[in-house]
Amino acid sequence: MTLIDTHTHLDGFARAGTLDAVLARAREAGVTEMISIGTESDDWALIRDLAVEYAGTVHFSVGLHPCCVRENWADEVAQIEMFWSGAKLPVALGECGLDRFHLPKDDAAKAEQVFAWQQAAFAAQLDIAKRLGCPLVVHSRGAFAESVAMIDASGVDWTRVVFHCFSEGPAEMSELIKRGAYGSITGVLTYKNAENVREAAKVQGLARLMLETDAPYLTPVPNRGKPNEPAFMRHTAEYAAEMFGVRLDELAATSTKTARAFFGL
Repeated sequence: MTLIDTHTHLDGFARAGTLDAVLARAREAGVTEMISIGTESDDWALIRDLAVEYAGTVHFSVGLHPCCVRENWADEVAQIEMFWSGAKLPVALGECGLDRFHLPKDDAAKAEQVFAWQQAAFAAQLDIAKRLGCPLVVHSRGAFAESVAMIDASGVDWTRVVFHCFSEGPAEMSELIKRGAYGSITGVLTYKNAENVREAAKVQGLARLMLETDAPYLTPVPNRGKPNEPAFMRHTAEYAAEMFGVRLDELAATSTKTARAFFGL
């Protein structure tokens, strides 16, 4: 059985010297491949090197996360495209997008400025993704409609777009499906209060399902409260298999096939 964690952050494990153990536990759990997602220029070269060192197990993406967007965002975005000319290529651009949740809470003017930077950085990355024709990993928190509108306006191929850590409801998932895009599902699926995510996953259907950990965040039940890691995605997969009424190996085969086709693995 093969499971692919389509969105994880391995840089922290690498810096802590625990990555070999994390990868060993993932293999034991059936999570044999994973995509380490770029968030800012400080991690891009590191995760590219991990994809070289652990070829066949670790893949990587390059993008500027909206929560990492600062006044110098243009300098960082200007470095992204060079990664597509190296010996080891990213499998996607991202994660990039919009995030209202983490804007400054006590300074409305500063929040407006930061959000404007986010929009500009997202637009610039959409331009790059359109030019490259590569998969696009979108982070959208508290800004779903605005994110969709920007992608609509960009001319990016929607069939190459995935909204990671999908945490909206069935109506929003329907908007993605209508455009040909995907929503990938985290351990939030297993949370008692996440009925909207379960309903959205059902609307998308098993055939289009992609799973992720977003480790070290969003640890699924029964490990909730502990730092997340790729091995724990098996719990999400088991929960999803029960929800869809299929065997785990069938869900693994289907979601793996979808992930491979989307990311070109």
